[in-house]
Amino acid sequence: MKKLLLILILPIFLFADFFEFKPLKITKDISCFIGDYNPILKSNKGFVSNVCYIDVGNFLVLTDASATYNFAKELNSYIEKSTNKKIRFVVITNYHDDRLLGASYFKAKGVKIIGASNLPKAIKEHPDTYKKIFKIMPKKLMKNTKVVMPDILVDKELKIKGSKKSIFIIKPSKGTQSPTDLIVLSPKDSFIFTGNTIFNGRFVNYATNSNMDEWIKALKFIEKKHAKYVMGGHGKRHDKNSYKPTLEYLKMLKKQVGIAHDEDIDPADLEKFVHTDRFKDIPHYNELYLRNARHYFNQLEWQ
Repeated sequence: MKKLLLILILPIFLFADFFEFKPLKITKDISCFIGDYNPILKSNKGFVSNVCYIDVGNFLVLTDASATYNFAKELNSYIEKSTNKKIRFVVITNYHDDRLLGASYFKAKGVKIIGASNLPKAIKEHPDTYKKIFKIMPKKLMKNTKVVMPDILVDKELKIKGSKKSIFIIKPSKGTQSPTDLIVLSPKDSFIFTGNTIFNGRFVNYATNSNMDEWIKALKFIEKKHAKYVMGGHGKRHDKNSYKPTLEYLKMLKKQVGIAHDEDIDPADLEKFVHTDRFKDIPHYNELYLRNARHYFNQLEWQ
């Protein structure tokens, strides 16, 4: 009996999906899938950034593709069954592995991949960005996953027209968390998907190629849109004020590090000038708060 039970269970195990999808419904035409708040780990299978779909009438637009071919394949199947509609466009909101690599599935299906005009350059300049996940994840999960280039490039703005609404793919500034960041606006839904322009649920990551002034500019652009729903690239929060913590933190970081730089302090003493403890309860604060300050300080040094 035990042997028979094992035979019955084994095929189910072998052909089980990698992911279990739990959509967060934002409006009747928009649902999002919330990624894990941690970096890419074996435990989260690389699903660490938010992915949303927008129903524009006769087809769907997906914001980001996550980190693996298999994630994108399973998500596409789930969405098609749920909506009886096809994804026609996938918007990649920056060059990072957790948003780009899943596009390899959609590219193979002939779905058009949209990215910033500088996305191909960023992909070529940062090849190591795409190696780590292949070392972490089992080969079965990573099967067919590869780096692909966008089909459609956005310099400032691109309009996608559906049968019942139009959406806009926008580059709101020269660069925010990365130089390749895009946002997606659906005016009829009063919805903005911001990618890494907004962090909620995990602490802001100010990287070596982040741009302080342009990032703040982009957040003010989002603020002026007065959207009812603003979904960041990380975290469940999606109310109209969800951009505020990121904006507040960046202004605080800019002021404090700016003072330290003006006083010609030794970079080793930078910690004495960084007082951002009001954000300390956000996951990964301890790992990032001082690193963020050092990255911005170094940028000021080389201006």
